[in-house]
Amino acid sequence: MLLLKRIAAIAAAMMPVLLMGFGSALAAVGQASPWQLGFQPAASPVMDDITWFHDFLLWIITAITFFVLVLLVIVIVRFNARSNPVPSRTTHNTLLEVVWTIVPVVILTAIAVPSFKLLFLQQTIPPADLTIKATGKQWYWTYSYPDAKFEFDSLMLRDQDRKPDQPRLLAVDNELVVPVNKVVRVQVIGADVIHAFGVPALGVMIDAVPGRLNEAWFKATKEGVYYGQCRELCGKDHAFMPITVRVVNERDYAAWLEQAQKKFAGNESEPTTTLASAAD
Repeated sequence: MLLLKRIAAIAAAMMPVLLMGFGSALAAVGQASPWQLGFQPAASPVMDDITWFHDFLLWIITAITFFVLVLLVIVIVRFNARSNPVPSRTTHNTLLEVVWTIVPVVILTAIAVPSFKLLFLQQTIPPADLTIKATGKQWYWTYSYPDAKFEFDSLMLRDQDRKPDQPRLLAVDNELVVPVNKVVRVQVIGADVIHAFGVPALGVMIDAVPGRLNEAWFKATKEGVYYGQCRELCGKDHAFMPITVRVVNERDYAAWLEQAQKKFAGNESEPTTTLASAAD
């Protein structure tokens, strides 16, 4: 019995570590993996903090769960009718009541402080190096680069159009391209119904509401391709509205920007073109 108790205690202590490690080992960069348990590997400062906060809460929740389990086992073993035929008549214990009032307050405070810190980090947008406007439509995204004065649509690739290394239901024809280690401000709006722009590895998720311009930000710290999806039920093709963000170095970004300006020339807002034509 003592051996079993020790094994159970060791397993309980190692469970969070195993779960976190197993999830991280299976998680692919920028996308989910089969049987994944944890978050995708973080690729932004915000996601780093989200992952830390998640793991911090996991330890607290695990400790509370096993503490309650131990109390239940003690009550079952020591205070059943056979082991304790004469029940206790204790009705009040000042020390115990003070402890079970103060301890939860301390725990909640320990959770609240980093929670508010993370919330302010997400909501306070630092000076941006690049601004992108993402418009959710049924059922694709339109990305606009206001500073470069062009925009383009991004639609999911069908199976016959995908390359072997492109994931199903996540790859798109025109990717959102951003430079590494730069603050990207994302302005999000819906054109028809409510959508949501979410890329897990970058720690960004914000609703795209018609008539309302919401803002979020991210700073990708690793080059690569990061996938997301519309995170708000928006109609029959909600599951086929992916987001692909390609993070590249500054030189490659400058080259892509030059090509994109030529490729999507004239994709700026139509009213500007109409006014120019009228002026001519």
